[in-house]
This record gives sequence, structure tokens and C-alpha cells, in this order.
Amino acid sequence: MTNPEEPIDGNTNEENLSQENQPVTETFIYPPKFEKKEQPANILLRSLASLAAYLILGYYIFPSYKILLLITAIVMIHELGHFFAMKFYRYNELGIFFIPLLGAYVSGTKREVSQKQSAVILLAGPLPGIIIGTVMYLLAQNGHGYNFLDIGLERTGLLFIILNLINLFPVYPLDGGQLLNRVFLEEESVWSKVFVFLSIGFLCWFAWKSNFPVLFVFPALMLLRLFGETKISSIEKRIETEGIHLDLDYEHLPDEDYWKIRNILIEEHPSFKDVEPTPPFEYSHKEEKIMTTIQSLLHRHLIQDVSVAGKLLIFLVWAAAIASPWLLDMDMSFFRRFGL
Repeated sequence: MTNPEEPIDGNTNEENLSQENQPVTETFIYPPKFEKKEQPANILLRSLASLAAYLILGYYIFPSYKILLLITAIVMIHELGHFFAMKFYRYNELGIFFIPLLGAYVSGTKREVSQKQSAVILLAGPLPGIIIGTVMYLLAQNGHGYNFLDIGLERTGLLFIILNLINLFPVYPLDGGQLLNRVFLEEESVWSKVFVFLSIGFLCWFAWKSNFPVLFVFPALMLLRLFGETKISSIEKRIETEGIHLDLDYEHLPDEDYWKIRNILIEEHPSFKDVEPTPPFEYSHKEEKIMTTIQSLLHRHLIQDVSVAGKLLIFLVWAAAIASPWLLDMDMSFFRRFGL
């Protein structure tokens, strides 16, 4: 027999109250992260479109279309050197893109970047052009009267040498500057930042001295990039405090982490203030840009695989390429106006 004044289970009411006071945890089913695989045909079309813009604008700027075609050929050979080296090291989404009046660049992606591979890729652009130009120059000096687009062999050779030689200068973002920053400096170090600021100053001086104001675009873009990197760095710290792992590639990023990082970007990044946070889980018209920003946040591995002897060898190759025109007593009067 039970006592009616006593509860059958003295803990029942306390447990019920405890359960009622517990916070309700929402469980979300996260949709797949945004994927946009670049098709080779699309990259080719973009490359051809940039080349067309480069030629059309250059036609109205250069004094002769023949000089324009020659410079375009020199730039293309230079970039093909980078392209094939990157292809050899299995970079993805490769493409060559031209910037009217400024040159061209090769774009590609790879998560693990080796110092040794980087050195080969960076030198594969200017070295072939310098070698080609030197051969042409020496042939012209020995009486060979070949012409390219009615331009003398000696002048053609000098253009090959000068354009590629400039790219070897230790100024960021030129090939020589990237080589110095990647192999001889720590990219995330204070010295690297100092080097980039010195490069910005030099580029401003060069643009003013050469009376070619278009070149001010480079230091302006570099400053914007530095400010952007500062913002990205603060966002990265916020993401890490949320316990989200960034030491992986985009392919292996969990869908849940993608949407969580996405919400942090919407809160912190000024470019995404007009994007609605999740839930609901819906792709935005800026989703491709969000994906690209998230990819930039994921840590890239720089493999330190160049020994002291290797760095010395790379330096000697670079120095020999820089000095070769003066060692061969070529006419480098172009550089005298800059005191070189």
C-alpha cells in the first residue's frame, strides 16, 4: 500500500523541470558547399578574350603594329615558359591572361607549393627569352641580316633581352621579386612585408621616371592587396576561434564548415554585407566570390626544400642572367636613363 501524501517517484518532477530548462539544440542538414569547376574551354575563351583586348588597345598605343606583334610574341614566349613549367608540376586550372599595356600572367592552382618548383617556374619565363635574345643579338653582330616583321635581328634580340631582364629585377611582383620572396624570404615574415613596401616605392619611382603613368596601377593594386590580406588575416583568426580547421584543401572542406565560414565572411567582410546569412541555406549571386574567398583562407603549404647550396645555385643562375648583357658588352643604353 502506498502513502497518498508521498509521490510515487520523488525525482520525477525535478527531472521534468530540468529537461524543460535545458536549451533546445537545433540540428541542421547542411547542403553541399558551392562548386564551380572551371572548364578548359572557358579558360581558353577568357585567355583569347584577354589577348584580343591586349591587341586592340595596343594597336592604338604602340607606334607600329609590327612592334606590337613583336612584343606580344615576346610576352607569349615568356608566359609559355611559366605555363609549361606549371603544367609539368601538375598545377590545375591553368590559363594565360593578358593585361592591356601591362603584360600577362599565368594563373593556376596547387595546394602544396615547393620552393624548388617555384624557382623553376619563375625562372622558366625570363631565361628562355634572354637566351633567344642573346642568340639573335650575336647572330646580328656576326653579319646575319635576318628580319622579323621588318625589324632587324639586333633590335629584336635586344627587345627579347630587355623585356625579360626587367622581369628578373628583384622587385615584387616581377619574377625576380617573387623568386626572392619565395625562396630567400619567409612569405609571412616582417622582412617580406618590408620588401613588398620597398617594391611599391620602387614601382612608383619607375612609373614616374619612365613617364608611363599606367604603371602606377601595379603599386595601387599591391596596396589594395595588402589591406585585403590584413582583413583576411583577422577573419582567419575569427574562424580559428570558432574551432574550424583551415589546414586542408577546398575539396576536403566539410559542408558544415563551408556554411559556418560563409556566415563569418558575411559578418566580417565588407564585400558580402548584402548577402543573407544562413539558415535558410541558399546560394547567393555572390556565391562564386564567396567560394574564392574561402579558398584563399585555406592554408597553402610551402615546402621548404631548397638547401643553402640550392639557394646559392639559384642566386648564381639569376645573377648570371641579369649580368649577361653587360658581360657580352651589349648595347643596354635603355637602362642608362634610370642610372643602371
